[in-house]
Amino acid sequence: MNGRVLLDRYEASLRGLARKNRLRTLSTRSGLDFASNDYLGLARSRRMAQALAAALAAGTPVGATGSRLLRGNTPEHEALEAKAADFFGAERALFFGSGYVANFAVLTTLPQKGDLIVLDELNHASAHEGAQAGRAEVMEATHNDADAVNDAIRAWRAKGGSGRVWIVVESLYSMDGDRAPLGELIEVADRHDAFLFADEAHATGVYGPGGRGLAHHLEGRDNVLVLHTCGKALGGSGALVTAPAVLCDYLVNRCRPFIYATAPSPLMAVAAATALAIVADEPERRERLASLVALAGKRAEALGLPASGSQILPVIVGDNARAMALAEALQARGFDVRGIRPPTVPEGTARLRISLTLNVGEADVSALFDALAAEWERTP
Repeated sequence: MNGRVLLDRYEASLRGLARKNRLRTLSTRSGLDFASNDYLGLARSRRMAQALAAALAAGTPVGATGSRLLRGNTPEHEALEAKAADFFGAERALFFGSGYVANFAVLTTLPQKGDLIVLDELNHASAHEGAQAGRAEVMEATHNDADAVNDAIRAWRAKGGSGRVWIVVESLYSMDGDRAPLGELIEVADRHDAFLFADEAHATGVYGPGGRGLAHHLEGRDNVLVLHTCGKALGGSGALVTAPAVLCDYLVNRCRPFIYATAPSPLMAVAAATALAIVADEPERRERLASLVALAGKRAEALGLPASGSQILPVIVGDNARAMALAEALQARGFDVRGIRPPTVPEGTARLRISLTLNVGEADVSALFDALAAEWERTP
């Protein structure tokens, strides 16, 4: 068989994506940052760089060199976990290599056969894929609808479901920038003796007292787990799961993505610990970001677009090709705004995802909306 024939199915799939204006390619960063999740501008902060330089000088290794259960467990990992548990008000914390891995790890390990996972329909892909790969039954609930979650649990119980229930949500949604009704959801969880697993990926460092997140008031409860990613507002990489100690111990003993993976770099543990210190010490970063959010919201509403009230501002376009054309036009003007298409977002909701960070200022935000107004009229 000609070796090229082996590739036919993949080439055909890529051609199909291109016909639907859904073909993706990699591009390097350029222009003003309206695309990253570096909300507090920590990725290039002097204090972070100095902390990492000092750690290297003191002998911190670049790589962990093994699983945490082998020789990969370092003082830097343990110091971060202790600091994070104290910072967020949880009993314990466990450090993973990424938010994707952490979501997948928790949902393939803690929910058991006979349990039920109720997912918000707009949860991160990693949560959906972790739930589907696990042993529990899975149901989706209408976005941000606590009554729908309650109804799903009641229907499952009525059909004989007798295990534990796991309610899985994001506290701040990555593509719409809206908040979960955590107060209502914890009431549902308590009513049904259920767990609530809240992904704070886009809220950690930005919201809550001292940047502790939108679920801060729930941390430390026996039925609450929280995921705090370190690669967004905290400016590094990795993720922390905060939870009751017994659940962290169970993950250490039963979680295959934790047991069999090389541990995250000790340098990233140093970076995350430093980021938590910066969040605590420099509230002015959150204040400056809030000012940018308010300005962007006013400028969006002046164009007839809804304001999300957060640092994630979606501009719904609908058509895939037009969304990408608008993104390219803005990029040509020097604004790094990316188009987001299905399956990342629902069909018919292709959009520009404007992300606000401290890597830009108020004048940059105003210039972006001036450019958006012009290109909106010009782009068919």
